Amino acid sequence: MDVADRGFTGSIPQLYERYMVPLIFEPFAADLAARAAALQPGAVLEIAAGTGVLTRHLAAGLPPASSLIASDLNAGMLDMAATLETARPVEWRLADAMDLPFADASFDLVACQFGAMFFPDRPHAYGEIRRVLKPGGFFLFNVWDHIDCNELAATVTAALAEAFPDDPPRFMARTPHGYHDIGQLRADLAAGGFEREADIVTLPLRACAESPSGPALGYCQGTPLRGEIEARAPGRLPELTARVAQAIGDRFGVGAIDTLIQAHVVIVGR
Repeated sequence: MDVADRGFTGSIPQLYERYMVPLIFEPFAADLAARAAALQPGAVLEIAAGTGVLTRHLAAGLPPASSLIASDLNAGMLDMAATLETARPVEWRLADAMDLPFADASFDLVACQFGAMFFPDRPHAYGEIRRVLKPGGFFLFNVWDHIDCNELAATVTAALAEAFPDDPPRFMARTPHGYHDIGQLRADLAAGGFEREADIVTLPLRACAESPSGPALGYCQGTPLRGEIEARAPGRLPELTARVAQAIGDRFGVGAIDTLIQAHVVIVGR
């Protein structure tokens, strides 16, 4: 993973929340929050909360007595999350999963939606998560499956590869969809100190949009893919976003889109 892959800065948080959250993150947030609520946890920590889509679902679905801390490394994403209404009070914390600022055995549940792919040292981060979990607590998270199982991301990546054949932008394949191997997931959890075998489910859901333009704006301008495009073609971001929209329309039609998104959902006990 390139360091720039963690660069959710500038206008990216706003565009991410507007376009990417309803497109691909909302369906999995609802699923993860329901799994979290079924565990009936008391103290809950969310890491890599982004703009708070999972946070909002957790706030609505956890038991009334549960406490919720939502954290992220990126101040811009967390600031965006804090402006959006939640069903209960949430403590927002700027925190790095590599060095969690919490005492040992503080939480019944640590939850993370599509953040583990960005950890620079996953076993180390998993060790930190295990450290802050109480005995008998759970780590619940999800990661994207292979890019070929996520048709919009694959289409965007292919369109930009045609635009830049000598140096194709690879952010989507490299990082969001670069941690799909279940064997590697299990090995990294074990290296982080989790002795119990994780329960891993591969979950297909659907991404829906009114037209190709929203997904094109989301992927090209609302993720760190934007930096890769702008580095290769300064001043051409609108043109290349339109080119991606055209590719999405060629594959799925120019009207409403309904397409496959797929992820692995992981739960492992402390």
